[in-house]
Parts: sequence; structure tokens; C-alpha cells
Amino acid sequence: MSIVPHTPSASVRSGRRWASRLYSGDLAQTSRVRADLRADLAGFGDDLVETATLCASEAFANAVEHTGSGEPGGRVLRALYVAAPGTLRLVIVDDGAVDTAPEVPHQRTDEQWRDAERGRGLLLVESIAASWGTFPVVPFPFCTDLGTAVWAEFPTGDAPFR
Repeated sequence: MSIVPHTPSASVRSGRRWASRLYSGDLAQTSRVRADLRADLAGFGDDLVETATLCASEAFANAVEHTGSGEPGGRVLRALYVAAPGTLRLVIVDDGAVDTAPEVPHQRTDEQWRDAERGRGLLLVESIAASWGTFPVVPFPFCTDLGTAVWAEFPTGDAPFR
């Protein structure tokens, strides 16, 4: 079973994929998620690396905080691949078992936004990724609690694909 689309891309080194990485669902793993992503993206521009790393951190924390990934034995999967020419896609997959998919919180007053210490992760992802979204790991109505993938895309410019 694949968690990413099978649509081939026509870019140089078409379909470049990095090895997926599996992490325990513990917020202490966030630094490892960031370090692994930086290592995987060595050779890319600093702006791309830091933007993707920040998005990965936020999506990982969201998975741990709001899904079964944060339960004992929970896991989070990170995938990284070239989705289209000049486009890098980062995917964070949680263990599911919640009622809703992650979303940007829109129903807050100005005062609530100023005072909020949490709940801004996906808003941050929305503002710095070229595009982002979610999809169920298994796209069947009776399997909705099996996990959600949060994806974010970033332009690579002329970065080399090793």
C-alpha cells in the first residue's frame, strides 16, 4: 500500500524519492525529524531546507498532539519526493483514530489569536508552503480513522536532485 500518489513526474530525475522515515509519536523526536530532513535535503538552498524543516516540525507536532500517533506505541511517518518538475513534496502521516482531519483554525477572535499559545501550526504551514493539504491514508469512507497525511509543497528552483 502506498501513501503517496503514483503519478509520475516529468522532471529531471523524475520521481526522485527519499527513504521514508518512521518516528515514535513523542514530541522529543521533533529534533530528530528536523535533523533527518536537513540531512536529506543537503545540497538544496537554505531557504528551502529551513521552510520544509519548519513545516515538518509543525506537522509532526500536530500529529503527535491530535491523533493516535501521540498514544503509547504511536508512530509518525515522513515521506519526501519530487511531486512535479521543480516541486518538492513533504508528507507527514499520522496513526489516525480521531474524528477530524487537521485544519487551519478560522473561528477565533482577534483577542483569541493574540493570546493563543497553540493552534497556529497549520496556519504557519499554510503561510510558508507553496501549497498544502490533507488526504486519508486509505480513501474509503469506512477507513477514515486509519490515518491522515498532511502534505506541503515547496518550489526547488534549480536545486540539484541527487
